[in-house]
Amino acid sequence: MAKKKMKDLSKGYEEVCEAVCSLLSRSEIKGVARDYIRGLLSHVERKNGWQLAEESGHTTPYAIQHLLGRAKWDAEALRDKLIDYVRCYMDDGASVLVLDETGFIKKGRASAGVARQYSGTAGRIENCQIGVFLTIASSRGATLLDRRLYIPESWFEDRARCQAAHIPDSIQFATKIELAQHMLEHAIGQGIQARWVLGDAVYGNASALRQMLEQCEINYVLGVSATHKMWVDISQASAAQLIAALEPQQWQRCACGQGTKGPRVYDWALYPINTADELKKQRYLLARRSVREPSEIAYYRVYAPASASLKEIVEAAGQRWTIECVFESAKGEVGLDQYEVRKWHSWYRHITLAMFAHAMLVATRQQVKKKRPAKMGSASSLLHFKRVRGL
Repeated sequence: MAKKKMKDLSKGYEEVCEAVCSLLSRSEIKGVARDYIRGLLSHVERKNGWQLAEESGHTTPYAIQHLLGRAKWDAEALRDKLIDYVRCYMDDGASVLVLDETGFIKKGRASAGVARQYSGTAGRIENCQIGVFLTIASSRGATLLDRRLYIPESWFEDRARCQAAHIPDSIQFATKIELAQHMLEHAIGQGIQARWVLGDAVYGNASALRQMLEQCEINYVLGVSATHKMWVDISQASAAQLIAALEPQQWQRCACGQGTKGPRVYDWALYPINTADELKKQRYLLARRSVREPSEIAYYRVYAPASASLKEIVEAAGQRWTIECVFESAKGEVGLDQYEVRKWHSWYRHITLAMFAHAMLVATRQQVKKKRPAKMGSASSLLHFKRVRGL
């Protein structure tokens, strides 16, 4: 069985290398790219320049630094190849797309976009970079699909600093919401078929993002704040006000998926706020209440088929946590956060290569799972691949 896994993993590795090397013109840099991908997939504890160089037999990290820095190749073109790969292996026509950001703690002020800002990863304000990501999840697995480096507005007040970090002059300040919308529009344009788009209140409070999804006829469950106001008939009310007026029988208890300690069970209520498209689509306010602490209530804006049940909407909402698992896996398995680069384009190169390596692991895991005899059970983990990565 180990030989079959090795064969599957080697095939995936070659596919990723082919995609990357097709963007490189020189044979020696193609070899470095193969080494870099192999290193990301290896058991190396810290996937930074020096350790990846040692893993590949290089005496210095200069060749790897050249790949991420001075070499001529397009990370955006690689991102499109990644989307093609994911569409082939993981898009089952009923996928969900999840928006979220993650922080990368950094020292100093030279790394592109670094600033004292809130990092959800650390749970506090830190000196860090923030990456906004788009994740895809389906019955075939979950992985990162696109990425944008958030550059705080203060950076654009210092063009010399931007130039030192190699931030192109064409890049202008964009909010996290705008970055997210660009990623969604690009993924949809590349043929990704999403049944739902999910995100927290950063994205749900943005009317422009919701309008774009409705125009594309894509369902969404997006978090909103308790004070978020919406129109009901001819008046406005906050999410908290609308839910506070519900009768006890309007709440239903159900699970929104599996957690580390079993099913995640909450009380849920669905409040129609206005009709988006008669007979076809409906807008709702969804509320999630803690069973143990009834005062803890989360709110969501929903756009869904009028025929959708509460259970279906709740199950969709529960998949938002997929992105947290993907971040953890990508950081732990392929070193998403272990880079030591400072330049804008170098960040995109490392992050995209790590995303592609992670997508390959997820796709390979699914292929191995399908081939596994029933007597071996269904448990599977990316950690298992560490034992068979002889690439």
